[in-house]
Amino acid sequence: MKRRVVQHRWKKKLFALTFVVFCLGSFLFMQTRYNHVVGLVSLQRHFVSKPEVQSPKIAFLFIARNRLPLEIVWDAFFRGGDGKFSIFVHCRPGFLLNKATTRSPYFLNRQVNNSVQVEWGEASMIEAERVLLRHALSDPLNDRFVFLSDSCIPLYNFTYTYDYIMSASTSFVDSFADTKEGRYNPKMDPVIPVYNWRKGSQWAVLTRKHAKVVVEDETVFPMFQKYCKKKPLPEFWRDHYIPADTSKVHNCIPDEHYVQTLLAQKDLEAEITRRSLTHTSWDISNSRDHERRGWHPVTYKYSDATPMLLKFIKEVDNIYYETEYRREWCSSKGKASTCFLFARKFTRTAALRLLDLVSLCIFHGFLQVL
Repeated sequence: MKRRVVQHRWKKKLFALTFVVFCLGSFLFMQTRYNHVVGLVSLQRHFVSKPEVQSPKIAFLFIARNRLPLEIVWDAFFRGGDGKFSIFVHCRPGFLLNKATTRSPYFLNRQVNNSVQVEWGEASMIEAERVLLRHALSDPLNDRFVFLSDSCIPLYNFTYTYDYIMSASTSFVDSFADTKEGRYNPKMDPVIPVYNWRKGSQWAVLTRKHAKVVVEDETVFPMFQKYCKKKPLPEFWRDHYIPADTSKVHNCIPDEHYVQTLLAQKDLEAEITRRSLTHTSWDISNSRDHERRGWHPVTYKYSDATPMLLKFIKEVDNIYYETEYRREWCSSKGKASTCFLFARKFTRTAALRLLDLVSLCIFHGFLQVL
């Protein structure tokens, strides 16, 4: 009898132990399933609620007549872009960048649809810039805006160019006090006082904030349309009336003053690096080539396109502004650097020769993509 009682108690304990083990196992199983489900939900939220963050883009804004003669160079440049850029081209009204007019897929149908007829030395050049900015600002990812001519070439590959521009919090705008030439028209005062009058290259790089300032301007631009005009020259006498005393005419080239003056007018000069990233050669006083004399910069032809030329441009590390007694030492990410990322004016044959030099590895460093 005593043995039966002991066996009965032992069975009860075994049953209780088995029940505890079962419950514990069930709890662990349910906990594992819970953790698995929570993990799946968390993973789902990661992909559904938190999409991959896209990088800010640089909008490349080309001002062209018709075709882009240097598109093959830019095609090689953009291959390294990896979705970090957008392209907008301002051509003459009605011109289309289709398969018949461009061989580069990057430029296909990239012309803006409301372009204006641009005349050199007229306010229409400014309007073309404003049209390009309006289109580029429609993409919220466009964070920097680079103005380029159809004769510009890149000096470095896309990665270097992107890092250089995006690492700076400022716009790059060539801007200095214009005290030597009689371009300022006193009739602009008091809307544009003379102390805000600036001069510089039109080939600027703007932040999104400054691009909006240009597009939204309704005060400075009308004054430029009315009072900033180029001085008529004898060779244009059939098209323009020439006053008897041309010395009293203000020779004002709008695109060399507008953005600079507008930013000064808005008290934004502390937010810009006052130099251009595009190299242009204006030192033509000793040129024997009569075609290179006048109001236009040097055009680099096939014979000019040498490794030595690019080496010279890429080694420039400072710019001196005579009217302000200011020397601008170029830097990037807090370190001394080259001043220029782009250069102009290159003919198609000159650009193609440079591209050939790259493919043959004669000049190390240019583009670095072939």
